[in-house]
Amino acid sequence: MERPKADANEPSRDSYKRIRRLAEVLDDIQGRQDPPADLLLRFQAQYKEIPREERPWFFDVILRRMEVQKDVIEEPLRVLLGTKDVDPIEWSRLLTQLRRKIESPRMRAFRRFLNISGGFKFLLDLRADVLTAQRVGTLDLEPLDEEISYLFNSWFQHGFLFLQEITRDSSFRQIRFLKEHDMVHPMASLEEMGNRLGEDRRCFALYHRAMPDEPVVFIEAALTRGMARSLHEIIVEDTEPTGSKGTPDTAIFYSINNTQNGLAGLGLGKVLIFQVVDAIKRDNPGIKTYSTLSPIPGFWRRYVKPILRGEDRPFAMKRERLQEFFPDKAQQALIEHHKKVAGGREHDLASVLLDILGDIGWIKDAVYTQWLKKPLTDIAYFYITKEQNTQGKPLNPVASFHMGNGARVSPKNVNFGANLFERGLRGSCGLMVNYVYSETWLQQIGRTMQSLLPRNV
Repeated sequence: MERPKADANEPSRDSYKRIRRLAEVLDDIQGRQDPPADLLLRFQAQYKEIPREERPWFFDVILRRMEVQKDVIEEPLRVLLGTKDVDPIEWSRLLTQLRRKIESPRMRAFRRFLNISGGFKFLLDLRADVLTAQRVGTLDLEPLDEEISYLFNSWFQHGFLFLQEITRDSSFRQIRFLKEHDMVHPMASLEEMGNRLGEDRRCFALYHRAMPDEPVVFIEAALTRGMARSLHEIIVEDTEPTGSKGTPDTAIFYSINNTQNGLAGLGLGKVLIFQVVDAIKRDNPGIKTYSTLSPIPGFWRRYVKPILRGEDRPFAMKRERLQEFFPDKAQQALIEHHKKVAGGREHDLASVLLDILGDIGWIKDAVYTQWLKKPLTDIAYFYITKEQNTQGKPLNPVASFHMGNGARVSPKNVNFGANLFERGLRGSCGLMVNYVYSETWLQQIGRTMQSLLPRNV
């Protein structure tokens, strides 16, 4: 068998033997119509024994070894392309035969795992490994990712998915799971999770019937009077949240978490949002506005900071253009005040901004906040709406998700000082964004997706 051509250091002879044996087990699985459970379990156990850094080699091996061979499809292709004025039924029969021939043996093998307990979860974790290998290495594993994604897309349909509302009466296991998997606004204690399940709070989780005890994605919402523009209106540490005064007319989605890395890019967040909107509407007909209060991940460390350093080649924004967001009066005030309070000797704005924003203490200085507020919000709006990746989608992943689902954003939706927790200041200079879902658009999409999930809430 051909040795894989990977981008990491070549594995040891023993490691390569393990990889080869594992590939042989997967090949055995795909060759059987109904492989025994112990064979599938043996594959899982052997796969987990391979160190994570060597798993890309295994993916490379099965891409090279387990593939449809040319001679298998030559004859059916020749027959298909040589037919003229063929009967439609005969044409369908020929196409069906070809489809059977060209199905990836890897896909046949992976499909078998849904028949055993824990097999679905195993495939989720395996795809997460594939995505990691793609992200940190140079191997092209797209065919493998496409095959597993295709299976997931077929398994995440209709009756396979169900929605549940999580309340204070839900099981301790469910509540603890959500507390441990909230990566947007992490919690230090179960009491904090309890606060997020209060009277003016809602939490919904989407489950797959193959994993009924472990949600695949969940969302936390606050019911407010008017648009919440600060996280501190929603998350109040050590106290019971009270919400806005008066009857709520707005639902604010402030935390959406995918609990399974292997489901990245499959669009389950969209499914969840529209099902949650439907559930909230049924119980709260007065809710007319649906919006997020979202972070801007990477705004400082991966965007503003490198641009100020002159590392602006990947971006539409350049250092000179960024500095134009600061009027001359603001530039002079920031430079002079930084010299006064921090002893700074820099006279160029980029260096001064690097100093100021590199220390989260700036948010407590009224002079800094006075002159930084408008430029930072304008730069953030540019980042959200103008910066694009190679696929032409918003560079910021949260913006890409919500705007791709139909949400809209305007300059007034970028909120300064909205997250004064350390995490928010270090990640996005304390800024947050309201992505607003219009009522008309939600109704249109809701009708389209109405039959996708059963109503279990």
